[in-house]
Amino acid sequence: MTFNAEVLYSIVASTLRSSVPLILAALGGCFSVRAGVSDLGLEGMMLAGSFFSVLGSYITGNAWLGLLFGMLFGAVFSMLHAVMHITYRVNASISGMCVNLLATAATPLLLNEIFGMSGKSPIVEAFKKPDWQWMNNIPVVGRILGAQNVLFFVAILLVIVSWIFMYKTKIGLRMRMVSENPHAASTVGLNVTAYKYFGVAMSGCLAGFAGAYLSIGQMNLFVEEMTAGRGYIAVVINAFGKYNPLGVFGGSIFFGFFDALQTIFQNIFPSQLVMMTPYVFTLLVIALGLGGSRGPAGVGKHVDN
Repeated sequence: MTFNAEVLYSIVASTLRSSVPLILAALGGCFSVRAGVSDLGLEGMMLAGSFFSVLGSYITGNAWLGLLFGMLFGAVFSMLHAVMHITYRVNASISGMCVNLLATAATPLLLNEIFGMSGKSPIVEAFKKPDWQWMNNIPVVGRILGAQNVLFFVAILLVIVSWIFMYKTKIGLRMRMVSENPHAASTVGLNVTAYKYFGVAMSGCLAGFAGAYLSIGQMNLFVEEMTAGRGYIAVVINAFGKYNPLGVFGGSIFFGFFDALQTIFQNIFPSQLVMMTPYVFTLLVIALGLGGSRGPAGVGKHVDN
């Protein structure tokens, strides 16, 4: 492959596409951690969103309704995490892993029971790339943005709205207070339990959105275990981005670049070597980049409302 402008455009466009599910899932994790609950269940919520968005699209014939299904069932799976950890005070790592294991086991079973197929679902209605020819007239970035799915722009909007919500509204300030010092928050009259449930529900919705992007945004079917560990990478991105929506966005672009290398260079280098690239850099970030990272002080702490 000759490295030229076309290859550069391809890498950047592919990086943005690959970063979308990471942005959405890590953004969901940001809500959860900022409400004082660990985000280790993102992988399972994403996987549930991937399957149920396909099921919703299959039933209704509409990709937008499929997306709604994915977000709804992502929230449903997140409630398992919330009930176990918030109400019954199970360790958040255990409750999060329960969600991941449930989704890993349930989606192949439902795939076989509902569709009578193993490995992958039938092809369903999916999001098509808009024909935005006018974007090509925008200098430099026009071709890159014109190659993106509409859900990419929704993800960018959600990052901005989430940052405004967390740092510029009273509810966001109170939610962050719950994550830093739930006892003080309870003392001043805040319903700590309600804020925690809200944060986990938001994480489920956004992780479900991320899963739906994989199945009906990038593809038009569900494939078993199609999240391929992206939920765990999103947990790392959230810590890497300091649990801030803008930091999450930057971290997702960084990891999305290495994920994009799979599609750009898979015909040049051994496919196994290229496919392991995002996970190798995830381990490097954990080992070298998160030593001084500190989450909110109240994560995992409980109070009696």
